[in-house]
Amino acid sequence: MGGRTMAFGAAGLVLGLLVAGTTIASAADPLVSRGKAVTASSIEGSGFEAAKAVDGSTSTRWASVEGHDPEWLRVDLGSAHAISRVKLSWEAAYAKSYRVQTSPDGSAWTDVYSTSTGDGGTDDLTLSGSGRYVRVYGTARGTAYGYSLWELEVYGVGGGNPPTTTTPPTTTTTPPSSGLGYPFGSRQTPYAAGVLRPSGSTSTLDAKIVDYYQRWKAAFVKQNCGNGWYQIISPDAKFPYVAEAQGYGMVITAQMAGADPDAKKIFDGLLKYKLAHPSVNNPDLLAAEQDTACKSVNGSDSATDGDMDTAYGLLLADKQWGSSGTYNYKQIAVKNVNAIKKSLINPTTNLLLMGDWSGPDDSRKYYGSRSSDWMADHFRAFRNATGDSAWDTIRAKHQDLIATLQSKYAASTGLLPDFVQDTNSTAKPAVGKLLEEDATDGKYWYNACRDPWRIGADAAVTGDGKSLAAARKMNSWIKGKTGGDPNKIAVGYQLNGTQIDSGSDAAFVAPFAVAATTDPGSQAWLDALWTKMVNTPIATDTYFGASIQLQVMITVSGNHWIP
Repeated sequence: MGGRTMAFGAAGLVLGLLVAGTTIASAADPLVSRGKAVTASSIEGSGFEAAKAVDGSTSTRWASVEGHDPEWLRVDLGSAHAISRVKLSWEAAYAKSYRVQTSPDGSAWTDVYSTSTGDGGTDDLTLSGSGRYVRVYGTARGTAYGYSLWELEVYGVGGGNPPTTTTPPTTTTTPPSSGLGYPFGSRQTPYAAGVLRPSGSTSTLDAKIVDYYQRWKAAFVKQNCGNGWYQIISPDAKFPYVAEAQGYGMVITAQMAGADPDAKKIFDGLLKYKLAHPSVNNPDLLAAEQDTACKSVNGSDSATDGDMDTAYGLLLADKQWGSSGTYNYKQIAVKNVNAIKKSLINPTTNLLLMGDWSGPDDSRKYYGSRSSDWMADHFRAFRNATGDSAWDTIRAKHQDLIATLQSKYAASTGLLPDFVQDTNSTAKPAVGKLLEEDATDGKYWYNACRDPWRIGADAAVTGDGKSLAAARKMNSWIKGKTGGDPNKIAVGYQLNGTQIDSGSDAAFVAPFAVAATTDPGSQAWLDALWTKMVNTPIATDTYFGASIQLQVMITVSGNHWIP
C-alpha cells in the first residue's frame, strides 16, 4: 500500500477493496463513537477491554485473544447515524484482512469497507454507510498474535441517510465466515410479542454478559484430572463435580460461541468428561457426582436436571457448530434424549422422575418429581430433534401440573415447591422429606428457586399461554411483595409467601428477572433486577447462584433460543 494512511475519494477504488459506496467526508461530521457502549468477541485479558478502544487515549487499547480468527469489535452509537469516516489506529497486532460493517440492529450487517492487504498503522477510511452499530470484523491477522486497536473512531451525523450509491450492499444475518450457526448476540429468534428486555442497547447488555461470563469462566471452568477433560467445579456442592454443573456448562458455552473463541474447545472437553462418566443404569445418561479424582461416586447413577441440560446443550452445539467434527453432537444428543425418555420419565404419569435410580419399589419417590426439572423449552427441543410426539404430551403434563399446583396451593403467589408427591393420584407439595430436607422439600427453596427462570424462558421465547400465565403469576406476586426492590427478595418462601430466611442469593434473585420479562408493565422492575445482578460481585464460592444468574442474563437480554 506504500503508506499506512489510507483515504479514498468518491472514485478512488483500490484493488483488493470492496467498498459499498464511497464519498468525500464532510469536514463538519463529528466524532460520534467516543465513550459509547462497545463490546468485542474476546479480550486478551484484564486491561485490554473493548472500551479502551473508544476512550480517546492512544496509550490504552483493546486486544483480542491471541492466535484466533475471526475476531470483532463493535460500537453502539446509540441511534441511527449516517457514517462518513472510520479511523482505525492499529497496535502492532493488526488485521491483514478485515471488514468495516454497519447494522441497524446489531444483527444484520452490511459491509461498507473490506480489504485483504492491510498493513497496520493508521487506516483513515472515507466511506458511506448508515446504522446504529459499527463493527470492525477481522478475518485474518497480520501477525501471530491477535487483533489490537489503540482507537476506533467513527465520524458521522445522527438521524441522517448516507448518499445513494450504485453498489448494492452485502447484508448478512450472521457474522460472515464465523462458522457458527447462532453466534452470541445475533438474536436470530425473536421473542414473543410484548416480552421485555432490560433498558439500554443490546451491545451494552451483551458487554455485561460477556464480562460476567469471563468471571464465571475463570472461577468455575477447570481442566482437572487430565484426559482432555473440562469440568465445571462445584465448591458449594457435596462433591466437587456434579452433573447439574456440567449441564449448565454445556448450555452456557454453546450459547456463548462467538463471544468466546474457546467455546467449542471447552464444550468438547465437557462432553468428553460426560461420555467418560456414564450412569450405571443407562450409559447414555451422566453419573451425578464425582470426587476430587474425577471418579464417579455415591452410586454412579443419574440426576435428572443434569441430563436435561446436557441433552439440550448438545442440541445447541449441533445448531452452533454442526455435527461433522470430532463429535457427532446430534447423534449423541438423540441418544441422550431417548435415554431421558426411557429412564427418567414415569411411564404412568408422563412426569419426570428425580433420577434413573427411581423405580416402583419405592412408590413415594417413584411418584415424586422436582419442579425445577420441568423445562418446557427443553421438551420442545427434544421434540424437534427426534420427531417424537411423546414430548408434546410430556410437556403438556408438566404445564398442567404447574397450573394445578399454583391454583390449589399458591393461589396468591404462584410459587411451586421443591418437590411434589402423589403424582399418580392427587399431586401435592412434598410432606416431610421426599429427597433432601424434611423442612423444605415442600417449600420454595433451593430447587424451586429456578422455576421463574425455567418457566419464564419458555414463555418469553414461545409466547405459550400456559407458561405465560404461570410466569406472570410469580412475577406479579414478587414485585408486590418487595415493593419493586430486588434487595428485599428473601432466601426461600413458604408457598403462601411467608419468608423462610434472610439475606440475598443470586439463585433466588436472578430467576425472577425472567418472569418479569413476560409482563409488559414490569419494565422498571426488570431494570431494577438487571441492575442488581450486574452490580453484585460474582460469588466465586457458589457455582449454583453464579451459573443461574449467567443463564438468566443470557435469557433476559434476548439471547436465549430453542434448537
